[in-house]
Amino acid sequence: MNAILIQNTTAFFEKSFGAAPQKVVLSPGRINIIGEHIDYNDGYVLPAAIDKVICFAFEKSNSKKSKIIAIDLNEEFEIDLTQEIKLSDAVWTNYIRGVIKQLQDNGFSFEGFNCVFSSNIPVGSGLSSSAALECGTIFGIASLFDLEIGKKEISLLGQKAEHWVGINCGIMDQFSSVHGLENKVIKLDCNTLEYEYHNADFKDYSLILMDSNVKHSLFTSEYNTRRIECEEGLAIIKSHFPAVKSFRDCTEEQVVSLQDKMSEKVFSRVHFVVKEINRVIKACDALDKGNIELLGQLLFETHYGLSQEYEVSCEELDMLVDTAKADNAIIGSRLMGGGFGGCTINLIKKGHENEVKSKFSNLYLDTFGIELKFYDVKISNGTTLL
Repeated sequence: MNAILIQNTTAFFEKSFGAAPQKVVLSPGRINIIGEHIDYNDGYVLPAAIDKVICFAFEKSNSKKSKIIAIDLNEEFEIDLTQEIKLSDAVWTNYIRGVIKQLQDNGFSFEGFNCVFSSNIPVGSGLSSSAALECGTIFGIASLFDLEIGKKEISLLGQKAEHWVGINCGIMDQFSSVHGLENKVIKLDCNTLEYEYHNADFKDYSLILMDSNVKHSLFTSEYNTRRIECEEGLAIIKSHFPAVKSFRDCTEEQVVSLQDKMSEKVFSRVHFVVKEINRVIKACDALDKGNIELLGQLLFETHYGLSQEYEVSCEELDMLVDTAKADNAIIGSRLMGGGFGGCTINLIKKGHENEVKSKFSNLYLDTFGIELKFYDVKISNGTTLL
């Protein structure tokens, strides 16, 4: 799959610029196994890079100008590195403008370049194509001009570029795109950026994403509300248990003991957060022991919490997970990402993938009149130079 992408991208580059590229970079999308909505609640996340990538081909332009071509969009733009960089109406170009701006603002010195890129990451499915675009561009510029930029710094520059574009994302997407390792998940502390790898051998199960093909506009307003509710809940917990500094110091018993001191909503939110932080720890243990059935159980529990306690699911996602729960070939399923649409992540017994896809596809179309998409994913390496 990626071999064809690499071939097509380099061929397009040669046709456009008359020579073979000097550098070719692959930058992957990511999934998150478990640990949803706790990056901003002081918990851990468990992401991994996947085998869906953006392929970039680069050369020095030997001038102050850079020309960038997006093959899939059939669009291109040029940027003069001596001019002030501003946001453009062509949204995709802003991620690259943002990256160049961050590099310049942080004192990195480089000249113009030519770049062509193409992707097999499904856009808008919650697999973080924007993080792959940012990190791959930084990685390419760094290798082209011998800039010393470590992986952690690439992640942070990518995140800052996204903030400049106007999306206030956490660090998980960029970090996992850069730090991914084949068959490993990353247990990441989003506050300190400390991380450790855990085995991701799913044994007799395939990892398949089901794309609901819906996006409910509730996301932004509800997301901000959840953050406020969690802060309110944590303040109440701290006032009764002074030793608690963050949700990760807090036990479920402590939360339950304060149920009558919180509104019903606030209690539900913090109860979910504290349990989800524990589920991430249990999931790492399950993976280390090769207990994939337990991991599957934890995915179902997370979905229940996201749907009923954190209330970020929707009818379409709930239907997919309920159907999965009743299917013997599926041992775990949950919504992945912010919610209100996007994908579910599923552990499906090998050999049953096609029958599951066919069954879900028909059922989903009958129920909602929407086509369900499937992505088979494997856990793979982070951003690399070919």
